[in-house]
Amino acid sequence: MSQFLDTFKGIKSYSPPIWFMRQAGRYLPEYLEVRKSCKGFLDLCYSPELAAEVTLQPLKRFPLDAAIIFSDILVIPHALGQNVSFEEGTGPKLTSISLHSFEEHLTLKNFLKNAAPVYKTIHLTKSKLASSKSLIGFAGAPWTLALYMIEGEGSRDFAKAKEQAFENEKAFTALLDYLSEVISLHLIEQVKAGVQAVQLFDTWAGLCPATHFEGWITSPTRKIVSNLLKAFPNLPFIGFPKGIGANLGEYVSQTKVSGLSLDATTPLLWATKNLPAPLVLQGNLDPILLVAGGESLKRAIFSIHEEMQGRSYIFNLGHGILPQTPPSHVEECIHIVKGLR
Repeated sequence: MSQFLDTFKGIKSYSPPIWFMRQAGRYLPEYLEVRKSCKGFLDLCYSPELAAEVTLQPLKRFPLDAAIIFSDILVIPHALGQNVSFEEGTGPKLTSISLHSFEEHLTLKNFLKNAAPVYKTIHLTKSKLASSKSLIGFAGAPWTLALYMIEGEGSRDFAKAKEQAFENEKAFTALLDYLSEVISLHLIEQVKAGVQAVQLFDTWAGLCPATHFEGWITSPTRKIVSNLLKAFPNLPFIGFPKGIGANLGEYVSQTKVSGLSLDATTPLLWATKNLPAPLVLQGNLDPILLVAGGESLKRAIFSIHEEMQGRSYIFNLGHGILPQTPPSHVEECIHIVKGLR
């Protein structure tokens, strides 16, 4: 029995299931040791034995209810043939694509072959994961991926990518449609390999203007959800459109996700009141509180639980665990959540 999966079936327990975004990563000394053995970050993502090991590391240390496969949202453009690298301290670097000729530089021909190590990682992880624990797969959403692919790097505002999108809306929409099909394929292969739920990360959804929200955020996401549910009707599908605020209701109604991950800026009382009851809510502890620990962390945990009363919810962060997070604070947080009644 999986408490995480039971939540999507409407089965409630005294304490909520718990996992963390980026729970396998730089805050763990055992991860840093594995990372030293790889030349680059993508080398680790494409090394099934090592990627499976770091996926399971947090569950060996903490009583978490789910593992999320160790990978990255940018394996999709990389597997499509775009040059992607990760530079220490500066983040991802990509050879930016042109909206007018993106299909000349990207190809689906070798996508599944290039991404095959991810699916092998899933298979290896699932074979070692306790039956009471769930395995989550993921991908980046079309909007967020497109911004990186055009900008060529991470950015606070993605001004270059957005300018090109506005100047060439038809071509940008074509790129989003293309990515919707590729993301669907990638997630379907993950489920085939053994993941039991998926999460779609739209990290930069908050940068999309309201005038284009339906066309650039919800419509592509709806296509992906529809493709996945056609193949796997009972699959839990969690959306994470970070930073969209008042558009959350529209996102849920238009995309038909079964779970919604909330960032730390979302008032939970508003979410429980305004979002449909069958929807599983996830979140939304500020990652800095996990760094700070102590009484502030305890109060925030109790507040989340109180405000989520009556709803099916999964305890998580409003974004990923930060590298400076003390593992002892993660342990403390899980201990408190497991004791909630």
